[in-house]
Amino acid sequence: MIIEFGHFAAILALAVAALQMVLPLVGTRTGDRALMATAKPLAGLQLGLVTIAFLALMQAHVVSDFSVINVHENSHATKPLIYRLAGVWGNHEGSLLLWVLMLAAFGAAVAYLGNNLPMTLKANALAVQASISSAFLAFMILTSNPFLRQFPAPNEGLGLNPVLQDPALAFHPPFLYAGYVGFSMAFSFAIAALLEGRFDAAWARWVRPWTLAAWMCLTIGIAMGSWWAYYELGWGGFWFWDPVENASLMPWLSGTALLHSLIVMEKRDGLRVWTMLLAILTFSLSLLGTFLVRSGVLTSVHAFAVDPERGVFVLAILVLFTGGGLALFAWRAPSLRQGAVFAPISREGALVLNNVFLSVICAAVLLGTLYPLLLEGVTGDKISVGPPYFNFVCGLLIVPLLVAVPFGPMLGWKRGDIAAAGQRLWWAAAMALLVPIALLIWTMRGPWYAVLGIGLGLWLIAGALSELALRIKLGAVPWTESQRRLINLPRGTLGTTLAHAGAGLMVIGVLATGVWRSEAILVMKPGEATSIAGYDLTFSAIGERPGPNYTEQVADFVARVGGTQVATLQPAKRSYPVERQSTTEAGIHSAWAGDLYAVIGEPQPGGGFAVRLYFNPLVQFIWLGALVMFLGGALALSDRRLRVGAPTRAKRVPPALQAAE
Repeated sequence: MIIEFGHFAAILALAVAALQMVLPLVGTRTGDRALMATAKPLAGLQLGLVTIAFLALMQAHVVSDFSVINVHENSHATKPLIYRLAGVWGNHEGSLLLWVLMLAAFGAAVAYLGNNLPMTLKANALAVQASISSAFLAFMILTSNPFLRQFPAPNEGLGLNPVLQDPALAFHPPFLYAGYVGFSMAFSFAIAALLEGRFDAAWARWVRPWTLAAWMCLTIGIAMGSWWAYYELGWGGFWFWDPVENASLMPWLSGTALLHSLIVMEKRDGLRVWTMLLAILTFSLSLLGTFLVRSGVLTSVHAFAVDPERGVFVLAILVLFTGGGLALFAWRAPSLRQGAVFAPISREGALVLNNVFLSVICAAVLLGTLYPLLLEGVTGDKISVGPPYFNFVCGLLIVPLLVAVPFGPMLGWKRGDIAAAGQRLWWAAAMALLVPIALLIWTMRGPWYAVLGIGLGLWLIAGALSELALRIKLGAVPWTESQRRLINLPRGTLGTTLAHAGAGLMVIGVLATGVWRSEAILVMKPGEATSIAGYDLTFSAIGERPGPNYTEQVADFVARVGGTQVATLQPAKRSYPVERQSTTEAGIHSAWAGDLYAVIGEPQPGGGFAVRLYFNPLVQFIWLGALVMFLGGALALSDRRLRVGAPTRAKRVPPALQAAE
């Protein structure tokens, strides 16, 4: 009965979303404030109904109600509770319900927290958000209903894909969807402003916190997915340029550009047209990722294998909102003004350069992802665009971007002095040059571009710290005064420092592990030893071990450095009898210098087991950098200037009235 209650709640949510889409729009067109005011309670009601539907499906998974088809196909009674919960969104139908829940949550947050928004803008934005919710609710109910039952009920379920039975994958989709869906708010505000024909610096201030929240969630979501792929898939890497991976990277790149563009619009009332276009394109790229995952055009460990009919529905949603948004933008474009002008050498100019490089990188990833699909669809020929293309093109574009990043905060608004900015960054430049040279001399290892990459990472970190030191006048005033200045700095400034430093950490991790990685593939028997990257590894034993819903064959590798034992690695091969699948579990010893990584393979005809060993230098810097970026975003989001919205400018009082007072 509970599942029927959830189904009914989802249908009611579709009706409420349709009302929320229509009534506020009619109110803004007719000037009826009562109709505009309906957006707030309807947004709250929609969230309540979708939450009831989601909890009903979750309850069915927790109690293993196999009469529900979704539970039967994606769960099993022996699964641990955390994976029964993760099974709610570890499939196409349930993940759509989570997507709709996120849409409703963002809409309700704007409805109840955006009290400083103009009434017409708020009503239009919530109406647009409701139109997106309506489309996805209709998609779910008509083609992907998670509440369908079957009779008689089976005694057991088919289980969840074993590679998804992992803690990181339990939290990765919610964060990723929060990022995708969060950009829908920027889209909704952009369409609302275009409908109203009015957007300015205040609009940018209202949009920025929602965009920042989405960017934070997408950042940590992508990082968690990368971390999962690193230790779960057993290949020793962290990013393969898989089309579905690219589908999450593209809105992140565009969203990063949007965040910087919003800063220019908020501070200087510039880049109006470009910011509006970016807001539309960023959410469009999120929809494109949804299409790639759910259309059946891709075969990937990340993709939902669904029938093409559902893909057509998602394609219709993509065309409707992307095409409609761009058509409205084109219609309004002649009346849009770019806003304030600025010199090329200025903080605005640096942010524009940032936008150009991020947009071109995004376009290159888009081309490399879609070209094989388009070619196969048109000619039937199958080609693959792999890491060599992406590494070369993106690497070529990202180097000048990283060089330019520390200069931006050092330049003045409207007009800057590049020479003065360079002088302020002298110690950052010295660190970026001297440390890699010392590293090269000490290790006697190339190649040169790896050393350059380490230098670029240090340049970003030192540049961010230089800007912070300049703001608190470190060394120019007494330390107590610098402390006071640091405490009183806006949190947004500190957040920017952390975000740029986190990007530097990621660059160091990516370059170090990508270039200086050690690898050994061999056959080993228990009792045999080998060496890699200064570690001596002994294959000491192998045995069987039961798990909650699997059995595994676990190997023990004892790692020593200079004769002293430092770790025991336990790579394993897990077998899931219900799903009739197996997975590879890597054994990893993590240290700041890098990860020692072992994978056990199949038994070999001559005896022994296939073993793969890796040493990935500084690989933890990748996820540490992503975490620092996320924390930087959170710190910036807590800035009161973003939480209270744009201040209302005081009206100028004529001199005559001032004299009279």
